[in-house]
Amino acid sequence: YENPWTIPNILSMARMGLAPVLGYLIVEENFNIALGVFVLAGVTDLLDGFIARNWANQKSALGSALDPLADKILISVLYVSLTCANLIPVPLTSMILLRDAALIAAVFYVRYKTLSPPRTLSRYFNPCYATAQLKPTFISKMNTAVQLMLVAASLAAPVFNYVDSIYLQTLWCITAFTTVSSAYSYYRYGQKTVQVINNK
Repeated sequence: YENPWTIPNILSMARMGLAPVLGYLIVEENFNIALGVFVLAGVTDLLDGFIARNWANQKSALGSALDPLADKILISVLYVSLTCANLIPVPLTSMILLRDAALIAAVFYVRYKTLSPPRTLSRYFNPCYATAQLKPTFISKMNTAVQLMLVAASLAAPVFNYVDSIYLQTLWCITAFTTVSSAYSYYRYGQKTVQVINNK
């Protein structure tokens, strides 16, 4: 049983809140403002990780799931909106969404399997009950960085006039490769990425 209201967790929730704002700005083609909001979202990501690593009382099992979940929500919204704005190809966005949907489903399954009886809805969704610590694979961390790099480059493309750049298209291919590699790493080493805290 742990306190869910840590600074890193609040920052992760703030990042989730920025996702629909970014999506709206991109669809409305306000790319200058969207780029600034994206940088703000990136700052919250850096801060929550820094605080959790350096202050023990700010680290939580919930945070280990909330931080990547916030990243997945932000990335999914950004890729869908950037695809609507014709800045990222549909096949790449579909690939990323399928991978993230599978990972989120796996997190819900792990939560169910590691929650001690009685498995009621109120206990299942109560963030105070910590049951498992999630540890993303190295390639998954790299994949998140590459995906965010592509988002930043795509947001900046209409601002700095390089929408049809070969470098941007190369980044699409790299992102596709790291996404597939990340999905395989979770399939191959899935059990090693979950540390059960209490399954009594």
